[in-house]
Amino acid sequence: MAIRLTDINESKLEQLQGKVMGDVAGSLGLLIAYIGDKLDLYSALAEISPATSQELADSTGMDERYLREWLSANAAAGYVNYDPTAGKFSLSPEQAVIFAAEGHPACMQGFFQAVMSAYVDEPKLTEVFRSGKGLPWSDHSPCLFCGTERFFRPMYAMNLVDAWIPSLEGVREKLQAGAKVADIGCGHGSSTILMAKAFPNSTFHGFDFHEPSIEHARERARAEGVASNTIFEVVTAKEYPGKNYDLVTMFDALHDMGDPVGAAKHIANTLSDSGTFMLVEPFAGDKLEENLHPLGQIYYSFSTMVCVPASKSQEVGLGLGAQAGQKRLTEVLNAGGFSQVRRAATTPTNLVLEAKL
Repeated sequence: MAIRLTDINESKLEQLQGKVMGDVAGSLGLLIAYIGDKLDLYSALAEISPATSQELADSTGMDERYLREWLSANAAAGYVNYDPTAGKFSLSPEQAVIFAAEGHPACMQGFFQAVMSAYVDEPKLTEVFRSGKGLPWSDHSPCLFCGTERFFRPMYAMNLVDAWIPSLEGVREKLQAGAKVADIGCGHGSSTILMAKAFPNSTFHGFDFHEPSIEHARERARAEGVASNTIFEVVTAKEYPGKNYDLVTMFDALHDMGDPVGAAKHIANTLSDSGTFMLVEPFAGDKLEENLHPLGQIYYSFSTMVCVPASKSQEVGLGLGAQAGQKRLTEVLNAGGFSQVRRAATTPTNLVLEAKL
């Protein structure tokens, strides 16, 4: 049906225009923040704050004219503060955390980096809409791998050892005594290394099908001093080796897989009879209408550009999506052989399920 201009509600039009203008400003703010991260400008400003653009240029060796415009954009966005009397820019403690506190759960730079990867990959993403084919994880911009790891690592550091593992029945005690653990889809190894450091009596096997990520994980394990109780291998979730694992974990990865049911079946076959599968997935309600909010928009957008294309590039290509919800995830786990599934913990961004045979 053609849209008639006489049907337009001017008030609703103005509201939507305002929303879209805010989104445009936010998208440009993200790029400005990404540039500042690459050039380490926020950290530099935090060290000498308050400062003029010339003082920041003297401190960093960057061009003053570009810095002046960059600082002005940041001030307009509310990312930095500006004192018109002194002509100086500054970072509040809160702004410093968001833009410069690497490793803090509230630092957003890893998130910005992951979003930027989607812009870089836009021509590939446009094509898969036309073809219906997938886009393998390995074919994305490297910004995606680094940004994803930077964003998730602080979340895992805050929750994994102190909250999520204790929420599982009897698992912490097994890990303290000495257990055999498989971390599936481990990526750069952040989750594997966190557990290995916390439970030195246990052995942790990190598996991922992306070889560059596994190489990075091995380097990180050596640097973190846990090479003796970690083993990293390049292998898929349906083919990883070993039996009688006391714990199998998977963090924000099941929905990316082409055959999540097949992966669940393999996990069930490699667990000990009393073993536990801890599945961590993006938080979502079971119905679309429950996820129509900013976080849902973010997850659906990433799912459109990363998760569903990754799944469709693999065998089966189920396309579970990043907002599957507990009901759908439980159906997948039940089909994979898990008879007991319960919600063990939640955060505003993650859902933690405990599955047993």
